[in-house]
Amino acid sequence: MTLTMSPEQIAAEAALLDEAERTRTQIRQTTSVYPTMTMDDAYAIQSAWLDIKVERGEAVVGHKIGLTSRAMQAAMKIDTPDSGFLTADMVFEPNTTIDAARFTDPKLEIELAFVLATDLAGSDLTIDDVLDATDFVTPSIELIAARSFRVDAETGRTRTVLDTISDNAADAGIVCGGHPVGPREVDLRWIGAMGSRNGVIEETGLAGGVLGHPANGIIWLARRYAEQGLSLEAGQTILAGSFTRPIDIAAGDEFHFDFGDLGSFGLEFS
Repeated sequence: MTLTMSPEQIAAEAALLDEAERTRTQIRQTTSVYPTMTMDDAYAIQSAWLDIKVERGEAVVGHKIGLTSRAMQAAMKIDTPDSGFLTADMVFEPNTTIDAARFTDPKLEIELAFVLATDLAGSDLTIDDVLDATDFVTPSIELIAARSFRVDAETGRTRTVLDTISDNAADAGIVCGGHPVGPREVDLRWIGAMGSRNGVIEETGLAGGVLGHPANGIIWLARRYAEQGLSLEAGQTILAGSFTRPIDIAAGDEFHFDFGDLGSFGLEFS
């Protein structure tokens, strides 16, 4: 592990991100203060932020995998996905209304979520291993937000993947809906979805856009955790990665997500 930041600096950045989320006020990018920080520093900040949430009483319920598409990796100038955590406070119900002002610069992404039946660990897992460990797969939407500025209005500086990772890989929430399906009941690569905002189709995609198969993102995450002696746990929900571009959110928007045979659900933002 290559850390360039002190434990005190890491803890301070985590506290700033936590305060930004709670006060709904964006802050400067972490790399604007620590330009030589590493990816290990970024994950250490994310972990310290999770510690703050757990100490406050939030329970870990899963993880998210992001930047799984070639287009998004190219945009962030990296060649690897990233990951973040999910807590119970980040879970929202489908067909409900959410306060848009609760989040800073929010957007939605269309994904599949894997709910694990057994623990999953190891550095040499296969797609079959992931499917064997999965209880069911369900349509889902990830709510993303930016606690640090995506583009700083004063400097014009764009945040990097290290800023995003520090910011819990931009994760702010999850909504699962539609019909769950067994991991081998259908070819998961060919699950498609259409996302509309205010009656207009904004995004469409296939789950195979996630590294060729959505289970590949989970393999990547399990491998990264294995390097730290950790595992994905039974009962956890794993967001496998978006197969669409992010869709902007504004107060008053109504969304509908159609996953074909796997059903559909909606969301409104007030």
